Amino acid sequence: MSDEATLDSTGTAVTRLRVTGMDCASCAAKVETAIRRLPGIEQVEVSVATETLTVRHAADAEARAITAAVRGLGYGVENPDAAPTYDATAPDAPWWRTRKAMLASACGASLALAYALGHAAPATERWAFLAAMSVGLVPIAGRALSAARHGTPFSMETLMTVAAIGATVIGATEEAATVVLLFLVGELLEGVAAGRARASIRALKELVPDTALLEAGGTTEQVNAALVQVGDIVLVRPGDRIPVDGTVVGGEGAVDEAPVTGESVPKRKVAGDAVFAGTLNGDGVLRIRVTAAARDNTIARVVRLVEEAQEAKAPTERLINRFSKIYTPAVVGMAAAVAVLPPLLLGASWDEWVYKGLAILLIGCPCALVISTPAAIAAALAAGARQGLLIKGGAVLERLSAVTTVAFDKTGTLTAGQPMVTDVLAYGRTERDVLSLAGALESGSSHPLARAILGKAAEDGAPIPPAAGAKALGGKGLEGTVGGLDLFLGAPREAARRGALTPDQEAKVAELTEEGKTVAALVVNGALAGLLAMRDEPRPDAKDGIDRLAAEGIGMVMLTGDNARTAQAVAATLGIGAWAELLPEDKQRAVLDLKALGRVVAKVGDGINDAPALAAADVGIAMGGGTDVALDTADAAILRGRVVDVSRMIELSRRTLANIRANIAIALGMKVVFLVTTIAGVTGLWPAILADTGATVLVTANALRLLQTRYRENGPAARSEARIAPAGPSRRP
Repeated sequence: MSDEATLDSTGTAVTRLRVTGMDCASCAAKVETAIRRLPGIEQVEVSVATETLTVRHAADAEARAITAAVRGLGYGVENPDAAPTYDATAPDAPWWRTRKAMLASACGASLALAYALGHAAPATERWAFLAAMSVGLVPIAGRALSAARHGTPFSMETLMTVAAIGATVIGATEEAATVVLLFLVGELLEGVAAGRARASIRALKELVPDTALLEAGGTTEQVNAALVQVGDIVLVRPGDRIPVDGTVVGGEGAVDEAPVTGESVPKRKVAGDAVFAGTLNGDGVLRIRVTAAARDNTIARVVRLVEEAQEAKAPTERLINRFSKIYTPAVVGMAAAVAVLPPLLLGASWDEWVYKGLAILLIGCPCALVISTPAAIAAALAAGARQGLLIKGGAVLERLSAVTTVAFDKTGTLTAGQPMVTDVLAYGRTERDVLSLAGALESGSSHPLARAILGKAAEDGAPIPPAAGAKALGGKGLEGTVGGLDLFLGAPREAARRGALTPDQEAKVAELTEEGKTVAALVVNGALAGLLAMRDEPRPDAKDGIDRLAAEGIGMVMLTGDNARTAQAVAATLGIGAWAELLPEDKQRAVLDLKALGRVVAKVGDGINDAPALAAADVGIAMGGGTDVALDTADAAILRGRVVDVSRMIELSRRTLANIRANIAIALGMKVVFLVTTIAGVTGLWPAILADTGATVLVTANALRLLQTRYRENGPAARSEARIAPAGPSRRP
């Protein structure tokens, strides 16, 4: 940490540190309490998931005092001004080389030695166990005193210290030493679990290579990837990871985008295609024009979003934190009452009831309870990010689990956002001939309909002959000559005006148009040769995604600015209702109308015109490939651009909430059970510490199961039409 604070846009001094050794929300609370007690502090933000401490303070407040307070609690603080030293808490250090592992090992070895000495020389047994206990208890007691001095008197270290010393006083020295060891092992396991959750996000950062091959002056030079500028050209060889976000300007190859989007099948990239930093180039040399600086590339944005999301507390987490502040003092009071009242009022044995009081003191640690929510949320956010599902915080996760209606945009969300040829009808020629002649007129055009025709021709292997004298007729179509044939390709009404359509053909055009398709007529030498129908078709997985949502009892509706006929045709294909011809403010109003009906609404969209509705929804979800405005406005993002991922995101949120409920039940349930058995005299100190350490380990392990989240590709076999949201008005209100 530098002793010089930076200034934010408002002129407030900001000190940002990386704090190592924090494993749970209790650790964060101790750091936050200690820093808030310093003079001149305005705001404190602590994140266990990202190991960061951000402090906004008065300009005259000393940054050194912040560092000293954190270190005084026993945590590490990065200090770039210091000489490089080995840091056992570094993120890449193996767990068995961390300070906690070393301390637990030393305490364990001392305890084993104490048992050996006790058997060899029984007279030394008490002192041997006292020495073994001291190996672990002295550092714990030091942290307890520091925490109390900085405003946290009821820390777990304090409870542990009092219990161990009290047990020693009443002669339970062996148990005291063993309890200290179990406590240290529990802390170690917490650290390992927290490290696993952080590692999944850190692995994303490591996907982006440190260097890039920069093209300049006809040569290539290996440079630091962070120094590459927007507009530069970088060269990526086969087998290398792409170091930048950019656009392919030369070469082609298959790129594995799984690290960014979760898509398992590599995509073929050619000139004009976008590529992402961190993805793997397969079999060709690519020349890429940089479109984003290193700090703004896709991986950096994903990591930033996930880190910010992990820093945001969920409502359940805030409730648990408030409860724990009452719970621990209450248990301490109960422990004191159990230890003192029976001997004073009933003449019971002091040793027996003090022992029980000490056991209850250990049960009072709130670690398992406090970690129950953030551990599950951190694991879920990391698991989602690996699957291309970005969720901006625990609060969003909780709202997602309650969603009852999903409002989809059409273009670019339910559909691919580009028209495709759906029908080729040939009259007097083959379909292949129709595609060849139509493609000849459209060759070289970048119009979406032209690309659709040329794409279909390439797909069917239809050759594209050269066209002579090709020209556009404003609002009508194209005309030209191919191999001595006079061609016209354009609107059916223009073809009809030229007398090229029969009544049956005009009826077919009307039928295709009614299906929401755009129809182009190909006229050859004054006679209709073919009809090509095009439509922005639903994504391949759209029906599966809709079916999955319906199977979960979630209603759906499509909100689109497209014409009613096209909207109804696409909606009918998917089996959902449609509100069409909506302006951005109409989409927003539609979302508000749904919310007024008592529904919890998720809005899914990809464009600027979706931003107002995304902001108005209970949860706004931006579709992959969408605009920055949509991504910034939304609460969550789907990087793969797959409709089925909407249901997966909701499924993940519901699994997370179920996991949190199970964690809370484990944490409180074990404490209640051991509280009763301790007062009844069935269990003592060892089970008491296991009630805390065991519950913490179980809660953490249960939360980490979310990191194993994987999704099946096949949707549900059946769906309930009754669960589809009512269509509402088909046109703009």
